[in-house]
Amino acid sequence: MCRLFAITSQEPLSPMVALNALDVMREGHDCSGVGIFLRDLAGPFEDIKDAPILSGIFSDKGLKRLDTFMMDIGFMTKYKISVKLPKIPPPGVPKRDVYLIRAYEYPEEWEDMSQPQLYDQLLKIRLQLRTMGEEKKDMIVFSFWPDVIMIKEIGDPMLVAEHLNLDRKELNARVIMAQGRQNTNYAITLYACHPFFIQGYATMTNGENTAFVPIRSFLESRGFDGYSGYQSDSEVFTHILHYTVTKLGLSLETYKHVITPLQEEDLHNHPNRHFLKNLKQTCRPLIIDGPNCVIGCLPDHSVFMVQDRKKLRPGVVGGKRGVYAFSSELCGLDAAIPNRDKSKDFQPMHLDTAFVGPGRQEVTLWNQKDPLPLPH
Repeated sequence: MCRLFAITSQEPLSPMVALNALDVMREGHDCSGVGIFLRDLAGPFEDIKDAPILSGIFSDKGLKRLDTFMMDIGFMTKYKISVKLPKIPPPGVPKRDVYLIRAYEYPEEWEDMSQPQLYDQLLKIRLQLRTMGEEKKDMIVFSFWPDVIMIKEIGDPMLVAEHLNLDRKELNARVIMAQGRQNTNYAITLYACHPFFIQGYATMTNGENTAFVPIRSFLESRGFDGYSGYQSDSEVFTHILHYTVTKLGLSLETYKHVITPLQEEDLHNHPNRHFLKNLKQTCRPLIIDGPNCVIGCLPDHSVFMVQDRKKLRPGVVGGKRGVYAFSSELCGLDAAIPNRDKSKDFQPMHLDTAFVGPGRQEVTLWNQKDPLPLPH
């Protein structure tokens, strides 16, 4: 199993808050890797929320290829974080040339693009860079998106944090998701490291998805370039969320019905039964098979947790007005927000969706047997 931790806060926090929470849960991960997702950024990124940020790992030659590629298509650097690396990395952490976090100015010719066009172009560039990197093994690209930074590396999360000096104000954020990895593959690839991200949607998972093959086939048949390149059976959860909201125009609550539809008796008695029966039939290839605990984040900065029917992976949500956390284990939540009202902690069961909206004022609980909420 892996361990997951996410926190959403009105006040910007250091990534170390999440990494410390992972550290107290280290018996649940083997320190083979860590993934960090930062959103609603503070510090130098506060005033450039619309600027796309490229996050990844590059060799010196790869960085030169990147610079040539980006200049040729009209992107100029707006701001970057320099990561000064020790000559010798910690034990278990690979030696790298460059960890890149760089915000760009859009090309002038992009000014008249609609937002969907802009987002599709950013996705296209990320996929191009990934392909370039895979060809010559000189680039690993995690994200290229406004107001988002992703950092992933092999090794003990705390050693990686010290190595990269992650406790710096430039990396403070209001939404932080982190995964302490347990290697279940024979070879470790950072593209298999959670969290996963696509066009504003992010998820991470503790568990395994034995329904991966039919889900992957369905997504790849949708004709959308972003549904590709799978290195982990859990990445499809992110893409199902993206597909549900952006392609089907449905809600987070409906996402839960897509991945874990109700059993026939409950479905027959549901007030939205006709819609949900059609949805279950249409999206049958997207039904997940766990055990899985999924934590995710939406473009509006809402953070959520859901479980599958097997409910064999732990998860708890708690906090106080202004700051809430989602954790694989209670000890992780205690480490991050010790002075909360613990009687209000909630452990989602298989029918539940627990989420905290962008206002960060409360945990909202929703059960699949309840009527679907009206569109906002």
